[in-house]
Amino acid sequence: MRNQTTEHKVISLSSVPEPKKQVAISPLILNKIYSKGSLKNLGEGVSFCIKNQISEAMLTGVVEVTINGKGVPLHDIFIGTNGSQRKATDINLENAFPFPFGEDIEIHARAEALSKNQEHQINLSVETEQFGVLDLAATDCVVETREEHLRIPCNKLANYEPEIIARRQDFIEEFSGTTLNHVKQHSFDATLTQGNIENFTGVAQIPIGFAGPIKVNGEYAKGEFIIPLCTIEGSLVASYNRGMKILNMCGGIRTTILEDKMQRAPVFVLESSREARDFARWIDKHIDEIREQAEANSKVAKLLDIEKYLVSKIVHLRFNYSTGDAAGQNMVSLATFVACNWILAQYKGIKHFYMDGNMSTDKKCSQINTLKTRGKRVVGEVTIPRDILIQHMRVDPETLVYHSKVADLGAFMAGSSSNGLHAANALAALFLATGQDVANIAEASTGLLFTEVTPDGDLYGSITLPSLIVATYGGGTALPTQRECLEVLGCYGQGKVNKFTEIVAAVVVAGELSLAAAISSLDWVTSHERLGKNR
Repeated sequence: MRNQTTEHKVISLSSVPEPKKQVAISPLILNKIYSKGSLKNLGEGVSFCIKNQISEAMLTGVVEVTINGKGVPLHDIFIGTNGSQRKATDINLENAFPFPFGEDIEIHARAEALSKNQEHQINLSVETEQFGVLDLAATDCVVETREEHLRIPCNKLANYEPEIIARRQDFIEEFSGTTLNHVKQHSFDATLTQGNIENFTGVAQIPIGFAGPIKVNGEYAKGEFIIPLCTIEGSLVASYNRGMKILNMCGGIRTTILEDKMQRAPVFVLESSREARDFARWIDKHIDEIREQAEANSKVAKLLDIEKYLVSKIVHLRFNYSTGDAAGQNMVSLATFVACNWILAQYKGIKHFYMDGNMSTDKKCSQINTLKTRGKRVVGEVTIPRDILIQHMRVDPETLVYHSKVADLGAFMAGSSSNGLHAANALAALFLATGQDVANIAEASTGLLFTEVTPDGDLYGSITLPSLIVATYGGGTALPTQRECLEVLGCYGQGKVNKFTEIVAAVVVAGELSLAAAISSLDWVTSHERLGKNR
């Protein structure tokens, strides 16, 4: 008979769950989890908030809460978010509580009301599946309640439903004394705008016209395309139509994408310039680990490389990513944040850290983006026969090239970042029509124009857009009107962004050609007076 006390049981290794690897957290990040200014008195105690600044997680237990050194019994603590609430004693590994990335969790404690306008010490210790135990300490004040001001109606749990939208519309009408006859009218379900806008109240109707077709000889865009343009500027659609006509007579426009990358540029402050230099070298040595962290939370974002710019004791890191069919700013922000959290946890001696030090120059024109690329770097080029230019644009190649040289000098004197004429017109009209982030025009409108007379006496012209940020998936591209316009171009959805990029570049060239010829032939002012007056 076997000895029952010494008999070994056979256990399948596959049935033993592997413990999840916990994420190390830097004190610089840990100190940001408590939401400063959230402390307040309630009817039955006090409350404060914490915000997950790291990544998606689950609370698996509340270990301790103390206020001014006095512990609060766990049965008197409640955790709440988005209208739901649970006792701290009911939270455990089997009944975990969501701790979503970027959202506030409210901690309610049955305790004595706190004196106002003086600091109180708050200590909280919680268990999480992803990060282990988080020990948080903060000082905060209960601010004296001030006079309540009027607020636009909002329902955090159902802010896109017809009832709350109607309340907002009524509020705006009553507050302003204006009847919203047109703002109220829209043809789509308002819930489709969630993630695109807050406090949805209606729509701004912008006229849309179509230009073209334009023939594009690209590597991705091949054929003729009708172009949707949203604008309130008279003569704009006509001008682009004129440019497209000339390009088509030349057999179309060639387009080429040279580079594609999106940035986020965090900044680190060290003790001295020597420590900054050593930190930059450490980044080079650990690029593979940083890449693994950056790509861990995205199926699309791929870290290409990290540029380093050192000044004083400060290190700017410019993370370069490929982002598929999305413009990618939000995607690379999250990827870089995860990577930086790992860097902060691994490298000792960092005094200050900020997620962006303005080196990415997001939504700003800059020399670094002109040289290094932000978004797509794309070229549109064409050779226009001499006779076509003279017969249809009333200007010869020599006059256009001479005008270009004079204008280059003017752009230099003015401190302009580009010598192109008006890429912003094409981009604004196309961006509005197709659901792009219109603020990206700030950097996307940089246009580098080059012209020359060929040995045959024809005109060669090209425009390079070094910072064109566009998408065919995500963001505003799925809004009903914008989706229809992308579908007109055959550019909606995944796998279409390069095609759309080439079409955009072609439209910009059409506008440059039309305006340059109009100015050179002295036809510009009369055209605007004839087509652009609405008064």
